[in-house]
Amino acid sequence: MAVPIRGAIAAGHEKTAEAGIEMFRLGGNVFDAVCAAVLASFVVEPTLTSAAGGGFLLAHTHHNQNILFDFFPQTPRQKRSPEAIDFYPVDVNFGTAVQEFHIGLGSMAVPGTMGGIFHVHKRLGRLPFKVVTEPAVHYAKTGVDMTQFQAFCFQILSPILLASDEARAVYAPNGTLLKAGERLTIPALAETLTHLAEQGPRAFYQGEIAQQLVKDCQERGGYLTLDDLKHYQVIEREPLMTCYRNTTFLTNPPPSSGGTLIAFALSLLSHVDLSQIQFGSTEHLTLLAQVMRLTNEARTDGYDERLYEADIASRFLADRHAEPYKAQLLAQLPYSVNKWGSTTHVSAIDSEGNAASATTSNGEGSSYMIPGTGIMVNNMLGEADLHPNGFHQWQENVRISSMMAPTIVLKDRQPEIVLGSGGSNRIRTAIFQVISNIVDFNMPVEDAVNFPRVHWENDVFNVEPGFDQLAIDRAQFPFNGELTLWHEQSLFFGGVHAVEEQDDLISGAGDRRRGGAIATYP
Repeated sequence: MAVPIRGAIAAGHEKTAEAGIEMFRLGGNVFDAVCAAVLASFVVEPTLTSAAGGGFLLAHTHHNQNILFDFFPQTPRQKRSPEAIDFYPVDVNFGTAVQEFHIGLGSMAVPGTMGGIFHVHKRLGRLPFKVVTEPAVHYAKTGVDMTQFQAFCFQILSPILLASDEARAVYAPNGTLLKAGERLTIPALAETLTHLAEQGPRAFYQGEIAQQLVKDCQERGGYLTLDDLKHYQVIEREPLMTCYRNTTFLTNPPPSSGGTLIAFALSLLSHVDLSQIQFGSTEHLTLLAQVMRLTNEARTDGYDERLYEADIASRFLADRHAEPYKAQLLAQLPYSVNKWGSTTHVSAIDSEGNAASATTSNGEGSSYMIPGTGIMVNNMLGEADLHPNGFHQWQENVRISSMMAPTIVLKDRQPEIVLGSGGSNRIRTAIFQVISNIVDFNMPVEDAVNFPRVHWENDVFNVEPGFDQLAIDRAQFPFNGELTLWHEQSLFFGGVHAVEEQDDLISGAGDRRRGGAIATYP
């Protein structure tokens, strides 16, 4: 009988975390745990992720291997006339703002998540894949009670969840969207996962599932072909590695953007002695605003246009490029210095020295569900943030760029902090702040994750409540734009789920902004 392994996992739902913990009980390692958790999240966090979405998993093994598994969606290999494409806008009301998204079969990119989970498990897992799928199959078959947060997500995304007969059958089985406390079951997904566990990834990318998806795309206005699915590959990349204070920072490299931008922000911050600054003070928030502003400014200096160049990260982070921005930061500080959103995340660590950080997303979903599978396909071709040059202007057969930044912080080559976040453009500022809270202010991980945050973008500085020492003096903030003071913490500011190991003690935190949960074993 396998010996149980000690470990911890932080995730966006208690059932997601529990699925991972069950793998530890059965003697699995952290990679079994995270694969099980991601599969479970397809059921219990269905508006945030999907088997037909995409993501990344950053792994640190007890052999000191660091691997970034890229299974984000790929653009199709060929285009069709936009007039032949099923692609249309829907308005999503977030309460304080209305945002337009594009859905339909023409919004679907080549899905990667299912292939990614198979690949990671085969490469690093220990338990049989059938065992790893069992929690997700159980949840889908017997059902899970809707949480307040998931019900909130259902209401926000109602124009998408109600846009097709297949989606309505799952999310509004009685004619109205499921509410908190009601039971969500997806029996078709249970059957699909059972089938895939028996047949392997070929069944998803070349079997009946692929045949049905492609048939609908060709007849009803999608881009995807059998060649797109057949040739999809999970890419193993070398993680972006930099230093911050006395730690090593590992994250997602280009062509994704988020990791490099976090590294740049940490590089700027490393030139400031934060021991002289009170957390949450006006000086602290001014500093964060400056770092965020300068990082965004540096990004406009040709970074996005060069995402697919081999050495873009090293050039972007090089002293020659960063020095003018560091100089601006230091010149504007009034104190002495020394040196410087539909997404979910799972972080886990085990007692063998393994760590995994996995971020996955379905965009907002295309509303199209592959018939008979319980799987909604992504709308990554309909996300304006991912296509700054305009819809249908994407380059064929390349990885779509992402802000996702699964991250691991090493100390003495051992994983100390494992974290990541959902939240679109706020992913990088959320992760950046949590790392600084732990490393610079010695906060326990629970406090570091759930303390208030800020976010600067497009001349708007957003501030969560709870900064008691904050004096609102517009003259002290480093821009002339809008200062927005939020009345409560919000999923707008991301959802960081983190675990930490210090002195052989493992702890963690799930972000309350997104209904996060932490589970440990034993």
